[in-house]
Amino acid sequence: MHCTLLRCLKTLCVCVCVLTHPGFVLSSCDMESSRLMEFLKGKSILVTGSTGFLAKIFVEKVMRVQPDVKRLFLLVRAADASSAEQRVQSEIIGKELFKVVKDKHGDGFHSFVSSKLFPVAGDIVQQNLGIPDSNIREKLWQEVDIVVNVAATTSFDERYDVALGVNVLGAKHVLEFAKQCVKLQVLLHVSTAYVAGEQRGLILEKRFRMGEALKGDRYLDIEGELMLVDERRRQLGAHNATKEAEARAMKELGINRARLFGWSNTYVYTKAMGEMLLGELRGNLPLVILRPTIITSIHRDPVPGWIEGTRTIDSLIMGYVKGKITCFFGDPETVADMIPADMVVNAMIATMAAHSRQPSEFIYHMSSSVRNPVQYSTLQQCGFRYFHENPRVGKDGRVIKTKKLPVFRNMFVFRVYMTLRYKLPLEGLHLVNLLSCGRFARRYDELNRKYKFAMHLVDLYEPYAFFKGCFDDLNLERLRTAMGKDDAGAGMFDFDPKHIDWKDYFYSIHIPGVLKYACK
Repeated sequence: MHCTLLRCLKTLCVCVCVLTHPGFVLSSCDMESSRLMEFLKGKSILVTGSTGFLAKIFVEKVMRVQPDVKRLFLLVRAADASSAEQRVQSEIIGKELFKVVKDKHGDGFHSFVSSKLFPVAGDIVQQNLGIPDSNIREKLWQEVDIVVNVAATTSFDERYDVALGVNVLGAKHVLEFAKQCVKLQVLLHVSTAYVAGEQRGLILEKRFRMGEALKGDRYLDIEGELMLVDERRRQLGAHNATKEAEARAMKELGINRARLFGWSNTYVYTKAMGEMLLGELRGNLPLVILRPTIITSIHRDPVPGWIEGTRTIDSLIMGYVKGKITCFFGDPETVADMIPADMVVNAMIATMAAHSRQPSEFIYHMSSSVRNPVQYSTLQQCGFRYFHENPRVGKDGRVIKTKKLPVFRNMFVFRVYMTLRYKLPLEGLHLVNLLSCGRFARRYDELNRKYKFAMHLVDLYEPYAFFKGCFDDLNLERLRTAMGKDDAGAGMFDFDPKHIDWKDYFYSIHIPGVLKYACK
């Protein structure tokens, strides 16, 4: 109900805020939608995390709408230039995502690609982005106009040392490298809206202060966290810990530190720290931080439904398809704040064009929960309808009957169910194993491991199944207003969630896309 009220208030507020928001300046010539293509013309762009899902869509979009872009430098984790080139060819250009660009250029596609894409071997966890060749570094510093940082590790329970290296120090290294670029117009950093933690109500687009924590009066000392990780690794080494034990200890440390300071998992916690460093150290460098919510498959172009990897909600779809999920937990009326990947990319282009050469920090939520909210129940209903009309077939060739699974709205009841359905039978098997002198040890260990892993996932995802916040997107609404009503341009760079028919999107685009591209 509070989200409905907020939508009504936004209509009144947007016109006032365009004029009164401090430090918010839009260049009308840049933000006419027809000028976004012109903004990209002749630009040299450095993209980190270029083999990732979102970065690929960004690269394809730029190449498709503005063939006169000067150069796209793609930072790739690789040992050398040859290995970087191979990764770009196989993991980026070779994807179906580039079908439209290939068809457009025909036999000249490969020459077009070689003239526009420049793979760079490196790694953001290292200074100078791990680029060993001083000539290449100098070339980038002299030529790059825009830096787009999409690199991140997104696992909720990533090793703490790894997450700190990529999401925190990586952001710092990208900023330091950007400061060396003599022609730099803007640094665009892609974060996540869930750096806000488990807030309720309207969540504003505001920056983090250095050391700001979400719980109590704690001060988050980033340098201290780095030292803590180093000390923990030394302790594990002194005890000759195995690689598995070290990984487990580092994952537990990340989750524990995140929750100590008020975040639910290591991913959002370290992304928040990355934002803090960027805001604190940027000086007068133009900085845009874009915070998408749950990113889903492509809505419109170039390939509707295209997706790569397992996004948050897609784990549920795939688990349902494979029969590995027997129930759900969460409030079906909870707003599932999702946004298609192509809209995120369009917002990336619009925001970096809007703030080119503006020496300030700008924060944007790319969200749908206020302007066009959709509930988890809608996804559930669309999934049931899709699989009812398109039945799954098992390995034995038999049709798998589609049935509605129980949904637990109360976590206490859910945990009781899991105990009765799985934990108690496990304990019975454990007893039988002891009485039979270990005859069922392997089976018990396997099932017990799966149960613990399932409950670990439940622990990670519970905050989002009952999330009660709405992400304000007033800053992006200003951009949409500034872009005007050029229908052709708005279609090419559309990032308005109101244009999404969620039921049609789930049924006709997203679920088929997950089955085709992600459910292997």
